Amino acid sequence: MQFGMTEEQAMIVETTRAFVEKELYPHELEVERTGHLPMELIKEIQGKAMEAGLYGANMPEVVGGAGLDTLSWLMYEKELGRANYALHWTCVARPSNILLAGTDEQKEKYLYPCMKGEKWDCLAMTEPGAGSDLRGMTASAKQDGDDWILNGTKHFISHADIADFSIVFMATGEEDTPRGKKKLITAFFVDKDTPGYSVREGYRNVSHRGYTNAVLEFDDCRLPSSAILGEVHKGFDVANTWLGATRLQVAATCLGRAERALQHSVEYAVERKQFGQQIGKFQGVSFKLADMATELKAANLLTWEAGWKFDQGTVTESDMSMAKLKATEMLAMVADEAIQIHGGMGLMDELPLERIWRDARVERIWEGTSEIQRHIISREMLRALGG
Repeated sequence: MQFGMTEEQAMIVETTRAFVEKELYPHELEVERTGHLPMELIKEIQGKAMEAGLYGANMPEVVGGAGLDTLSWLMYEKELGRANYALHWTCVARPSNILLAGTDEQKEKYLYPCMKGEKWDCLAMTEPGAGSDLRGMTASAKQDGDDWILNGTKHFISHADIADFSIVFMATGEEDTPRGKKKLITAFFVDKDTPGYSVREGYRNVSHRGYTNAVLEFDDCRLPSSAILGEVHKGFDVANTWLGATRLQVAATCLGRAERALQHSVEYAVERKQFGQQIGKFQGVSFKLADMATELKAANLLTWEAGWKFDQGTVTESDMSMAKLKATEMLAMVADEAIQIHGGMGLMDELPLERIWRDARVERIWEGTSEIQRHIISREMLRALGG
């Protein structure tokens, strides 16, 4: 395992960081204050991202992506993570890898338009009563001849308000297991204008302003069998195969924000003077900087190792959970200490610190809570000894 970046990776980092600073930073304050990301701005930045070769970089070259390996992709995600989440996720979009699981016809209808920036996708799993326990979902699909009838509610569905279609996971049956009955899940493509499918405004969120969530309602929504993504009852297989690195993506974006907060803190510790000297000379500040830098480096190493192992085919669930757990909890600590170092100015929106602090909170919840990550890590340890 190499600890230094390759020439190509260094170029990816440099290009992405320059784009973020030039094209995204100038719009952050307006998006934060209004909570709104205009479609005109989305299209403008999206076009520039395509010109720079940064759009859809997570996808293979055969479908028009950059074909980055996992480790290089995470470095790219880290740089994007420095900016307001709505700006970098919506405008420098990464169509979901799960679209690669589609048939040729599904790719023509959904994947390629997303790669061209003509369509947006969204994923719908979470329900009011099924978050961490996705097997507890109650939204269901029942077969009716060659069709399927969908009923139920999904919520916390990111940017579904602008999505042209949704990939929805529905309960489609049950199977007997040694631990009792377990629900079978199937994934479906649902177009925005499908009768019986509606999208309504979601909840106001303290984190990631401008990055919207929505509630999806299904009321006898009829779909043909051709709308199934993957196989019937194999929805989790599709998700586990194609969404496996999402925890690492969360970890990487947290690294970018933490690095930005630390950079502001170091600069402020040099510039700010109290009692006749730079505040960085006081141990109350300098020790905070040392702890912040150490925790950030530890999270970096865990994330890069997991990304490298993902490319080698040796990554474990525990590897990815450790990276996600460490990076998200590190970001919370770094953001909080950054504000403490800046004092009252840290809470003003002239600086990005209060945003980073607010945004950090959701990272320990979505894509698997910190408690779920600890469960995965400890379960792997115990099972190795027959536990």
